Amino acid sequence: MPLSEHEQRMLEQMERALYAEDPKFASALEGNGLRTYTRRRVYQAVAGFLVGIALLMAGMVAQLIWISVVGFLVMLGCAVLAVTGWRKAPKPGETPKGHTARRPARRKRTVMERIEDRWQRRRDEQGH
Repeated sequence: MPLSEHEQRMLEQMERALYAEDPKFASALEGNGLRTYTRRRVYQAVAGFLVGIALLMAGMVAQLIWISVVGFLVMLGCAVLAVTGWRKAPKPGETPKGHTARRPARRKRTVMERIEDRWQRRRDEQGH
């Protein structure tokens, strides 16, 4: 059963109020977990790459070749992680490749859809 115009307006007002009051929380409710994960992975890889540069330079300054080699390997590994993580990150509104192969993908519901579902359940429980 679709919502009446009055109910729809109330829900829209509630959603706007949620965004106005706490936009970070509201966007977290809608965020795509996979995109956030891949973005975090790329950031970690970039930080690791910088650590690798520091190790490489420290090995050169201390004239210890093995530290420089370890630094280079860390840089190489982190560069590979960053590039593969960046390529695997789905675009906004896009479903990830291979995600539906094992099980059907569940679409993330928006804040508005969850509020509508709760509203409908309450109405059904009250007998309307």
